[in-house]
Amino acid sequence: MTLFDMFLDITAKYKTKVAFVYKINDIEYKVSYKLFFDDVLLLSKAFTKSGIKKGDKVMFVSDNRYEWIVTDFALLALGVISVPRGTDTPTDELNYIMSHSDCKHLIVENHKTFELHKEMLDNLNLSSVFVLDDYKKLLENERPISEDDIKEFTNLKTLHKVQDIFTIIYTSGTTGRPKGVPLNHINMMYNVDTIPHAIGLQQSDEWLSILPPWHVFERASEYVAFSKGCKIIYTSAKTFAADLEYYKPTMVATVPRLWESMYAKITNTLAKEPKKAAIFNTLIEISKIYKKNLRIVLDQLPRYEKQNILASTLTKIIPLIKVILLFPFYLLARKKLSLVQKKFGGKLKLAISGGGALPEYVDEWIDAIGIRIVNAYGMTECSPLITGRALNCNIFGTIGPAFEGTQLRIVDEHGNKVDVGVSGEVEVKGPQVMSGYFNSEEETKKTFTEDGFLKTGDLGKLTITGELILTGRSKEIIVLSSGENVDPSRIESAVSILPYITDAMLVGQDKKGLGLLIVADFEILKEYVSTKLDKAVESVEQMMEDQHIVSDIKSELNEILHKKHGFKPFEKLQNIHFLDKEFKVGEELTNTLKKKRHIIEKKYHELIDNFLK
Repeated sequence: MTLFDMFLDITAKYKTKVAFVYKINDIEYKVSYKLFFDDVLLLSKAFTKSGIKKGDKVMFVSDNRYEWIVTDFALLALGVISVPRGTDTPTDELNYIMSHSDCKHLIVENHKTFELHKEMLDNLNLSSVFVLDDYKKLLENERPISEDDIKEFTNLKTLHKVQDIFTIIYTSGTTGRPKGVPLNHINMMYNVDTIPHAIGLQQSDEWLSILPPWHVFERASEYVAFSKGCKIIYTSAKTFAADLEYYKPTMVATVPRLWESMYAKITNTLAKEPKKAAIFNTLIEISKIYKKNLRIVLDQLPRYEKQNILASTLTKIIPLIKVILLFPFYLLARKKLSLVQKKFGGKLKLAISGGGALPEYVDEWIDAIGIRIVNAYGMTECSPLITGRALNCNIFGTIGPAFEGTQLRIVDEHGNKVDVGVSGEVEVKGPQVMSGYFNSEEETKKTFTEDGFLKTGDLGKLTITGELILTGRSKEIIVLSSGENVDPSRIESAVSILPYITDAMLVGQDKKGLGLLIVADFEILKEYVSTKLDKAVESVEQMMEDQHIVSDIKSELNEILHKKHGFKPFEKLQNIHFLDKEFKVGEELTNTLKKKRHIIEKKYHELIDNFLK
């Protein structure tokens, strides 16, 4: 089955059901599956009239909105290869992608975005340009739709084959130039066929959509929700928290950064009321301790070697006693924490985190509140599904096993499989994996093994029962001048628990020690400096001039990175620096809020050289 076959089946099956909900200027719009079918049909007709045909490559620049999904399926209907990107894509990056993929057509969200890139676009000799805001009005004039129109449109399915490339998604470019990932219907339909069962998705579920739709994680999520006739509600980063409470979704999928933001928002709000904060933190701690001990009793924590029955039983005696003693307190905690669940809408069955590593403290915090979180792992090249701690997996602290049909292995630097519990590079093979990068034979050759496994570039280890735990990213490993290897993500994740840290990036490649670039919430930082250090600061610059403040904060950070928390002596911070500007999407951050390390290191190379002498 192709994605267009799925579209025809689902829109026919759920004609009267609400498919999409979105807001424009605080006015809410609801779209039925029948109206969605009509909108896709009309837009595909408009594209055909402009000369867009099967096999053409079309650059599609738009953010998350209803018109995105209409355009996407209209292009799918025609067998067009879409090359999607967000409106915050820098001009030079957009120029590179359009030239590299040989796009001859452009679809852009609005005139503002077009004008932003006009000078560059004028040099590309495009065959057609569509501005979505204009076509919304024009399509209304094409109604009503005739039976002949419907017949002609549905007959388009004869044009498609499951092996056809339907999109080329360019990677975020965290380590250099973005690479084009061609995906066919087989690749994406693996997600559609696999995920609903794994998360227990039902037609009655309501899915809150927030991520950039050009990103494969969000795109696959929307296809999956659509495949079961769910209601998809569009939101944004600004209204995400409010929409969680208002719409009360049963499903939401987003990146770790937004879960971190929810954690920070709730904890910082409570911090203003010490008594409430103390009660809340006590309840969270009770829930954490109870659940951890229960998981020991039930064998639901990662294990790397077999235990005999006697040894296993002995290790469970004390945890079992703790579970029994804590049970009444846990029931009370669960009842009280259900009030916090209302901040997430109160009906959330599953919260899915993907597109990056979820910090351990956030994972434990959400779990303690009583929300089931699916910690998933994937990549654009795998469209994106690889593993997930879904309903079939209760091993906490992992990202679950490989899904059915996917082969997963961990290898050393020589390509040999390693033992259970030993860290190495994650390699994957399955129907969701791309055949190779677009127009880049050299990159493809470097990325695949001789027996067809994709080298993910991620480091991980397997438990004895087959669950994956990520331990780092091989391309991001910092090598100190002493030869010690440091995984930056682990340290960045650990220090982000401090409320005043909005973002942080570890540096130190080829240096004697490590440094940390910190983006702070200055109001919270100012209050911290006043309360804890009894000093007043009015700017980041003023604070950086006071070496006593910097030294005290560095000491607090190094306490987090202590050996008692599993860190090594060389993972201490030699120096820290607070930046006066936040990282921005499209510049230092990708659309899924991952750091573009090479960009940040280049931008601050003089600063790094000076503070890590």
